[in-house]
Amino acid sequence: AGFVLSGLKVWTSPIIEEQVLTYVQKPAIQQVFFDAANDPIADRKKFAKPGGGPNEELLVFPVMKNGKLQAIAMEGAGKGYGGDVNVIVGIDTTTDKVVGISITTHKETPGIGSRVAEPSFTKQFKGRLLEKAKLKKEGGDIDAISGATYSSIGATEAVKQVAGWYAALKDSIKTTWQ
Repeated sequence: AGFVLSGLKVWTSPIIEEQVLTYVQKPAIQQVFFDAANDPIADRKKFAKPGGGPNEELLVFPVMKNGKLQAIAMEGAGKGYGGDVNVIVGIDTTTDKVVGISITTHKETPGIGSRVAEPSFTKQFKGRLLEKAKLKKEGGDIDAISGATYSSIGATEAVKQVAGWYAALKDSIKTTWQ
């Protein structure tokens, strides 16, 4: 039984990964980079996750303009009220500012915590320096959603996580797509 289950996992893993890329991450990336000249999903690369184990990898989605790297997107996660809030974060590689964010998945309370996925919350991140893309109570520029503090914290923690990965991988990312 164990052999069958492990074989099934090996067989289905690439199919599941492709489904997540197509139906979850791609729409979120298109929301952040609606004018990308390339296909960030097709051009993605795997990098070793900073601070992760030897087999932990991180997907980086590049956005090219005129053959040059303009921005990247990565997905991070932060703990919300109902579980993880997963966020695609777009970063301009020339200014180190947030291009935008898009919530990919969450289990937050409908009508309350789920409001982190609404433009009224997500648009606050656009154009922010990475170090200012945190809640005002933490010294940043982002207003939390009233009644959804944990959800707001989860979304900003995901952005902070991506910012840390980007800082650690910045040079490798830039040399990969020169």
